[in-house]
Amino acid sequence: MMPSYYDPVSENAMPRFAGLATFMNIAPLQAGEAPDIVVVGAPFDGGTTMRPGARMGPRALREASHGLYPYHRVHRHKLTDRVSVADGGDLFVVATDIVQTLEHLTRQLRILGERSRILLMGGDHSVTLAPLRAARERYGQPLALIHLDAHSDLWDTMWGGPYNHATVFRRAVEEGLIDPAHSIQVGMRGSLEEAAEDQFGDELGIVQISTDQWLDQGNERVQEAIAQRVGQLPAYVSVDIDVVDPAFACGTGTPEAGGPSSYTVLSLLRLLPSLVVGADVVELAPDLDVTRNSALFAASVAYELLFLLAHGAGY
Repeated sequence: MMPSYYDPVSENAMPRFAGLATFMNIAPLQAGEAPDIVVVGAPFDGGTTMRPGARMGPRALREASHGLYPYHRVHRHKLTDRVSVADGGDLFVVATDIVQTLEHLTRQLRILGERSRILLMGGDHSVTLAPLRAARERYGQPLALIHLDAHSDLWDTMWGGPYNHATVFRRAVEEGLIDPAHSIQVGMRGSLEEAAEDQFGDELGIVQISTDQWLDQGNERVQEAIAQRVGQLPAYVSVDIDVVDPAFACGTGTPEAGGPSSYTVLSLLRLLPSLVVGADVVELAPDLDVTRNSALFAASVAYELLFLLAHGAGY
C-alpha cells in the first residue's frame, strides 16, 4: 500500500534502485541521533602507491549495496530487529594531504564513535589509521586486529613517506593502537621486493596466515586461530578487497593473483568472533572494473561486517 504522504527514503515509496543513495537503503543519519552502528565513507586515495581510484569507493559501495537486504540467511537475523543503523554519509577529507586527512577523519570518528560503532568504507588503506585512533581512545586500550589482505601493510616508509596504505599497521603498532600479541593477518601472498618484508610480521609480533595456509587449512581452522589470537580483547576487522582473487574483484589498486574465492572470504567473515567493535572495507577502485563485480564484492564484505558489529552491539 502506498503511503499517503511523500517520504523520499521510504522503501514503500521507492524501489531500491531509486531515491537517496545510502548503504543498503538504510536511513541517513540525522543530527543528534546516536544509532548503534553508523556507516560512513572515507573518499581518499592519497595514500595509494600503485593504481589510484579508491576515492570513488564509498559511492560505488552504496550503489552496489541496493540489492542487499537486511535479513541474513546464515545468521538468521534481520539486521535492524535488534540494532539501529544509519548512513552518516562521507567524512571530510583533504584530497591532496594525507596528514590533514587523517587528522580530520580521526576528529570526526571520535565524535561519531562516542555512542556508535563505526563501519568505514574506503578509500585506500591509509584511512584505517583514523578509526583505530578513535577506537583506541574510546575503549582505553589497544585493540586486537583481524586483517584480511594480500599484503601486510607493515612497511616503515614508501619513498620516504611514513603515511600511506603500505605503512598503516606499522604506524598503528607504534602509536599503541593495536596489540600485536592479539593481532593476526590473513591472506598474505604475492612477490616481495626484499626478503626482509617477509619478516615484518615476526619483527612486530603479529601472526600471519598466508593464502596457501588459509586454503590448505580451511576456514574453520583459520577461524580457530583468529579466535585464539584475539582472545577477549575488543577487535577491529579491516578488509582490503585485494585479499580475494582478482577474478572476483579486479577493481583494486594492487591486485594479487592466486587468491581465495569471494565465497571463501565471505564465509570466513561469518565465522569471526563477536567482540568486533569497529570495521572497515577498503581499496575498492570501481573505475578499474567495468563489470562492477568488485563493487558488489566490497558491498558484500561490508554487509558481513555490519552483522559482525551488530552481534557485538545487540545480538
